[in-house]
Amino acid sequence: MYLGLDLGTSGLKGVVIDDKGNVLAQESVPLTVESLHATWSEQDPLSWWQACKDVINQLQQRLDLSKLKALGLSGQMHGATLIDTEGNVLRPCILWNDGRSQAQCEALMAQFPDLIERSGNLYMPGFTAPKIRWVQENEPEVFAKLAHVLLPKDYLVYRLTGVMSSDCSDAAGTLWLNPETRQWDDALLAATGLSQANMPKVYEGCDVVGTLSEAIAQELGLPQLPVVAGAGDNAAGAVGMGVTNPGQGFISLGTSGVYFTVSESHKANPQNTVHAFCHALPNRWHQMGVTLSAANSLAWFAKLVDKSVAELLDALEDSDIERTNVLFLPYLSGERTPHNDPLANGQFIGLTNTVNVEAMTLAILEGVAFSLLDCQNALDSAGSAVDELSLIGGGARSALWRQIISNVLNKRLIYRDGGDVGPGLGAARLALLGEQQSQGKNIESLIAEYCTMPYVLEVHEPVATFGSYYQDKYALYQSLYQSTKDLNEKLMRLSS
Repeated sequence: MYLGLDLGTSGLKGVVIDDKGNVLAQESVPLTVESLHATWSEQDPLSWWQACKDVINQLQQRLDLSKLKALGLSGQMHGATLIDTEGNVLRPCILWNDGRSQAQCEALMAQFPDLIERSGNLYMPGFTAPKIRWVQENEPEVFAKLAHVLLPKDYLVYRLTGVMSSDCSDAAGTLWLNPETRQWDDALLAATGLSQANMPKVYEGCDVVGTLSEAIAQELGLPQLPVVAGAGDNAAGAVGMGVTNPGQGFISLGTSGVYFTVSESHKANPQNTVHAFCHALPNRWHQMGVTLSAANSLAWFAKLVDKSVAELLDALEDSDIERTNVLFLPYLSGERTPHNDPLANGQFIGLTNTVNVEAMTLAILEGVAFSLLDCQNALDSAGSAVDELSLIGGGARSALWRQIISNVLNKRLIYRDGGDVGPGLGAARLALLGEQQSQGKNIESLIAEYCTMPYVLEVHEPVATFGSYYQDKYALYQSLYQSTKDLNEKLMRLSS
């Protein structure tokens, strides 16, 4: 058996597979996010470690984990986990959806104009490098103690093995990695006052980086397993869904929304806010468009009206509402593709006395679909168009939402078995690949054998009768952001 641990924003999930790649069990533990100020988003890394122990304990109630052969991790990207010389956490991790470092992004691009060419990506507040510049300028006492920077899942690898490591898919999202060489870049590090000494060694996602330490293995009740480098959550999700070759793609409906395509080389396209990163598997790269609040938009609204997400979706389906005059911008945490605007706000427009919760729920589903269309347009302009897409993530469980996205994107969408555990499944597959590779087996043969696409559960084709409705509404969606951009910035300053 092989264990994959997926450290998400809202929870940590454990997935166990057998040596044929079949999912045997999964468990999860929730996590919380702290937002002390507008645009801030932080988590305590110690809560990740506790969640890791809890998930393993839950899995042990169902399976004999003494049979595990290897462990892999996936994790939320871009988080700045700051470590001192003794291995202690210096402050809460600044997460991927934190927008406080916009000024630092602008300063870095002005001061070092070659940085975008070296990293292949725009400097955005969500990425790790500008967060470190913010800490340097605003928390100098913390920066003075900084010895190492780890990404979230790499912190867990460190706690498990005592080894500081990363993989090139996750490391590419820091803006310190050169995606072409798949290694740290000295000039990119120096721009934020760091050097190679502050960084973990970079591996391919399926490479074994160490084993569980004796003390940790005893504490967790596990054998001293080999641990692979793992992957950023989106690259791990691609491995889990068998999206490993150029021309393939998927959409992830997690806390954020991701439109992911595989490429045979590093195809930088920063002018269209496309993320161009390394894949978790050797000799592969990928491009992404990202919207920061996908399933989170629905979870936010559910909490607001004191209902569960399932209750909202059930009520919408029972209502038979298929169109609404309400329009929603899902910019609750700012937005990346295509705006790169941490101050963008979520909005409803079209509210009247007759609007009900069901109409607003539908507007949210449509708004997230429109944000994914923004991503699709950006990727198309970068030469990364695909004919069909797989879907993963918790939000993908809704057949209604899947169909709306198919209609809006005008694409064939395929919902596959295991789509709700894609990154965890990918992490477990990377563990399997790493353990088999360490026995001398060819990695490309292993990828072809084990990184297959899961069984198709449902196929969604775009419904032509909705074409003009969504085209017209998408045009209004685009104009709404542009029309209210200045007003939103003034409102943010007024309340700060």
